This record gives sequence, structure tokens and C-alpha cells, in this order.
Amino acid sequence: MRFIHLSEALRMFRRSRYVRKHGFHKYSGDDVKIAEQIIDSCWNKEKQYFQVSSGHFNEFYCRDFGICAEALVKLGHKEKVIKTLDYALSRFKKHGSITTSISPSGKCFDFPYYAVDSLPFIIHAIRVSNAKDVLKRYKDFLVKELDNYYETVFDNSVRLVRNDRYFSSMKDYSKRESACYDNCVLSMLSDDLSEIKFYNPFSDYDIKRSILHNFWSGEYFYDDLSQQKIVTGDANVFPFWCGVIDSKHLFELCMASIEKARLAKPFPLKYTTKPERIHRMHLLEIFAGDYERDSIWAHLAMCFLDVVKKYDKKRFTTYMQQYRQLILKHRNFLEVYRRDGEPFHTRFYHADESLLWVAKYLSLKKY
Repeated sequence: MRFIHLSEALRMFRRSRYVRKHGFHKYSGDDVKIAEQIIDSCWNKEKQYFQVSSGHFNEFYCRDFGICAEALVKLGHKEKVIKTLDYALSRFKKHGSITTSISPSGKCFDFPYYAVDSLPFIIHAIRVSNAKDVLKRYKDFLVKELDNYYETVFDNSVRLVRNDRYFSSMKDYSKRESACYDNCVLSMLSDDLSEIKFYNPFSDYDIKRSILHNFWSGEYFYDDLSQQKIVTGDANVFPFWCGVIDSKHLFELCMASIEKARLAKPFPLKYTTKPERIHRMHLLEIFAGDYERDSIWAHLAMCFLDVVKKYDKKRFTTYMQQYRQLILKHRNFLEVYRRDGEPFHTRFYHADESLLWVAKYLSLKKY
């Protein structure tokens, strides 16, 4: 724990108290108008970057921005995506490394550990926005970060993310043994580097084959290298989303496992339906409750919908209608829901609102 973690937690706690008293902001119009207003609210005009939200995550996160980058480009925000990359990389270069986040005051920090997906999502955003000038401007810094990532994250003997230390990733509070998600973003990083013809220290390694060999159970993808027989949401979305595998047959098997585990009920998508510990969690989880257990996450759902749209149009239509109804019900786009479908909250935390993730919903609807 550092001071920046405590100050961030205090800021979120204060907002939690405000929301408990006043409720979420209500936007006017239909789902499209609401989405457009939220995207506009997430643009920090002063510092010229996209925030995660205009709620309490009013800061920059590599993961959240990278997930939304392609949708934002499709929606006509390419210039703002490139400006966001320039802002983030200028702060990271001054700091000396790429971190998970940049606070509203401009301070770079990891939470709670070095994140395995921060650099991959920066590179991914560069690729999808074709930010050639940014790539050229920060070339030396990015090469240094790639070398550090290779040494810190990669186990070249097995062509996977190391399992002898913990990394922050999609589930920040979890302590997993080389998570499937982590390896998928590693594979995406290598693919993106090759696509933009940039320095790629992973080019000689068949990471996709290692992922399939170590994580495919025959019916679903294991959560991590411990290979516990539990179906989790992120492990069965990102092999497809990150381009590790393109197979309707495997998708249908994963979809059957997701349905059997009820991860998409009452709407998508949960990390797990088993609130008991499937792996160790960070001590700070005591303040967050089941925040990253059997709660329903909107950003995970949007990536899930990317995959479902490709392989199953009927299910896609059903799930999109569910999220349309949620947007209209709350007049907003919320971060996370309890297992029963109500907005997530604990004594210390309340679900964030006005998430940039709504760009993915709008892009999925339009394109």
C-alpha cells in the first residue's frame, strides 16, 4: 500500500456516500443519446484524454482505454484516442515506466501489482488507431518497456506468463497462477507488434499453441494453471477476443459451459458463480466484498458481446436488448452489478457510473 492507493480509496469512499444519498446521474434521451452523452463526459478537455468514467474512476487506465479504443475509433473519436495515447505515454515516460493507471492529478501508479495487461493494451490502442506518430515519438521508451515486460512477465521455457509471482490483470484483487486472461493479452501483444511491424521480443514463440495446450479442458478454458474445474467468465471470453483461437466449435463448447455455470444470468457476464475462494485474493478485498467474485461486470460483458456477435447473432440480439433495458432503467451505464442484477454496493464501495465502456455498446449497436 502506498499513499496514492489510500487517497484513491478515500476518494471512491466519499463518492460512495454521495451516490448512496443522491443516486446516479440521470441522462436524457434513448440508449444511443445516453451513450453519446457518457462518452462526451469521459473526455477530459483540460488534459486531453479519455477517462475511465466521469464518476469516481475519472482517471486513465490502460486496460479500460485499450478495451474501448477500437470502438471509439469506429465512432469517430480517432483523434481523441491518439491524444489520449500521447497524454498517457508522456506521463509514463516521465515516470519511467508504464503503469496500470494515471490518477486525476497525473500520478502514475500500479494497483496492486505490476499489471500484465497495461503494455499490451497501450500497443493495442496504437494499432487500432494507426497512431504512427505516437509510435515514432515514443519508440525508444516502448522498446525499453517491451524488454522489461519480457524479463518481468514472460517465461520463455514454457512460452507463457510466469507463474512464480502475481500480476494485476482483469481481476485486480485475485492472485492467480498465470491466468488464462493474462496469457491471452500476451498473445495479443505479440500479434499487435507484428501487425504494426514494431520490435517484437516474442516473435519466435508460439504462445497460442501453449495457451491451448495448457488451458483448454476439452469443454472450456481453465481460469489459470492450477486447472481447477471451475468455469470463469474472463477465461472463456478472451481466448476469442484476443485472437488466440477462431473456432465456432470451441465457442459453442465454451458457451454451453458458460450457460451451465449460469455466468450470463440474469444478464452477462459474471467472473464466476462460485463466491467461495477459487484462488487467493488481495487483502484489500475485505473492503470490496464480492466485487470480483460472482458480480456482473459490464466491461466483461461488452467483450463477451464482441465474441457472441461473431458466432451467434441470436444470442447477441438477446444480450444487447438486456443492456439496452439496463441503460434505460438507470439512465446511465453502470460498472458492476450484484449477482441478482441490482447495482453493486458495500459499506465502503458503490458501483461507478458513466463508464467509457458504453462506447463498446454503441459500436456494437451501430456496426
